[in-house]
Amino acid sequence: MTLWTERVGEVFGEYDEGFGPVTVDVAADAWVESVTRARDELGCSYFDWLSAVDELAEGFSVVCHLVALRAPGVDHLLVRTKVGREQPVLPSLTAVFAGAGWHERETAEMFGIAFAGGPAADPEASHLLLPEEFEGHPLRKEFVLASRVAKPWPGAKEPGESDEAHGASPSRRKTRPPGVPDPEQWGPREPGSEAPDPLAHAAPGPARPRRAPRTQRPQRSEPGPEEPTDG
Repeated sequence: MTLWTERVGEVFGEYDEGFGPVTVDVAADAWVESVTRARDELGCSYFDWLSAVDELAEGFSVVCHLVALRAPGVDHLLVRTKVGREQPVLPSLTAVFAGAGWHERETAEMFGIAFAGGPAADPEASHLLLPEEFEGHPLRKEFVLASRVAKPWPGAKEPGESDEAHGASPSRRKTRPPGVPDPEQWGPREPGSEAPDPLAHAAPGPARPRRAPRTQRPQRSEPGPEEPTDG
């Protein structure tokens, strides 16, 4: 036990050292109070960042990283809480750290978590990093990574296998890219719909241009009699 963990234990009781900064888990209704105590009682005067983790059925973990600046070094603290998946809401930390507003807006945009009383009170109100026409919250785990359908996924081929060889094997099991569910479970059509699949006739090109076969590449010219050679 270090002096820092001893002080954290005195203020919060239980804590987790894990493999990173000391972490304290608090209830959602004590979120603002806990961060305020970390600032006032532990000297965590520097707000570093705030973000979230999608825990699927368990909801979302929201994490705040604070720093206590002391000579000759610094002490780190993570304050973590959890909110439910349906209508996730937390009170804003902007009254404690004004700099939390930007991070709350980003978290609201990426995860759909509202922060009551702050600039991210409505995660659908405005976009911070994404285009205005963007729909959904891309860091939620149910968000379909459709860009992996639009571009060939390298993992669908064996190492060294060409695009032509992969497409010429009708008996080969097609491998779906990670993050892309079965076509009948997502997209603009209802599951089981008779409507044509708008992606069925797409002919996406490779993720990057293929190199020409060696026989088609221009031959490197040999230096002429008056041209200097390397060395």
